[in-house]
Amino acid sequence: MRVLVVSAPGVGHVFPMVPLTWALRAAGHEVLVATSSDALAVADAGLPVVDVLPGVDIREQFAKIREEHPERFAAMANRRLTDIREMGEFLPVLSRPLLPGVLAAAERFRPDVILQGALGGVGLIAAAKLGVPWVGHGFGFVRADGVPELFREHMAAEFEQHGVELPERRAYVDVAPPSMLAGQPEGWSMRYVPYNGGGVEPSWLGQVGDRPRVAVTLGTVAPQMNGLGPVERVIAAAPEVDADFVLALGDKVDLDGLGTLPPNVRAAGWVPLNSLLATSSLLIHHGGAGTAMTPLAMGVPQLVAPSGADRYINATAVHDHGVGLQVEESELDARVIGQLLDEEKFRVNAAEVAAEIATMPSPADIATRMAEFVRE
Repeated sequence: MRVLVVSAPGVGHVFPMVPLTWALRAAGHEVLVATSSDALAVADAGLPVVDVLPGVDIREQFAKIREEHPERFAAMANRRLTDIREMGEFLPVLSRPLLPGVLAAAERFRPDVILQGALGGVGLIAAAKLGVPWVGHGFGFVRADGVPELFREHMAAEFEQHGVELPERRAYVDVAPPSMLAGQPEGWSMRYVPYNGGGVEPSWLGQVGDRPRVAVTLGTVAPQMNGLGPVERVIAAAPEVDADFVLALGDKVDLDGLGTLPPNVRAAGWVPLNSLLATSSLLIHHGGAGTAMTPLAMGVPQLVAPSGADRYINATAVHDHGVGLQVEESELDARVIGQLLDEEKFRVNAAEVAAEIATMPSPADIATRMAEFVRE
């Protein structure tokens, strides 16, 4: 079986699909990842990748949207979503520019099935044009029911240009733990296996002292859209908390404006999140899907200050299930950090969810099911 994996141009979109993609490859299937910009980092996972939008940087795309459509950008960056379908016309923003390159890759690779992140639309067009099944891959707690129809509505010109409708055969992979959902899982439940990039772990990572370690990250997109305000709040609170803080903000975030850091705060650059969380007692973050799912799989409590897009959806799930707290940026202070470190209930609830995730069908199980679906 030949599988074309299509992703939006961000590591937060492509990294969650790596475990299933590798399970497919390990089962003997041919895979090719079609993406661009920062998501090309998936090549470091040992996967074949094609750049379908050469020379375009995701930060440039965001800057262009901000400049040309300031109201649209503000709405996308700050809107408090409870349902991803509320984004409507905004959904194709990152997807539409990929269409020519994805179609060219599909025509060349001739896949038997297309696997795409649930918030992408161009794979739907490519699958319909080639007459092959489409499988959506969930990231967090976004519910995908009706999302393909939204892409059909808001990319009507592209669908009509290529003379296609939505693919007749569609399936969906849901990585959300069922106990944290209000309803039933969508499609095939799959265990979330964290993939946050590879690399040599720094020597200090295993040197854990007597105090708890608090990891802090904003993912790769939020700093470009919303700035470093939450990190500044954490830095201000850190001297009042009996813990060591690690700022894992990547290598492309300018930290010069943060000033001199307190003695208990370390700026670590890029560190694979799962490696950092193995020695952490708490994760403070922005609510990105992969960022929220990784500590769930590892049993680590969370403090989430969401900032638009799907992040409020993920933060609400974390808060409502008692595996962490959701706060506004202005509420990030020593008191709430201390609460999460001190109260046992958060650790107990997080451990229960991690145990549940460990019992869910593995990526290898879903790779088998996907092959069976394609053969039907």
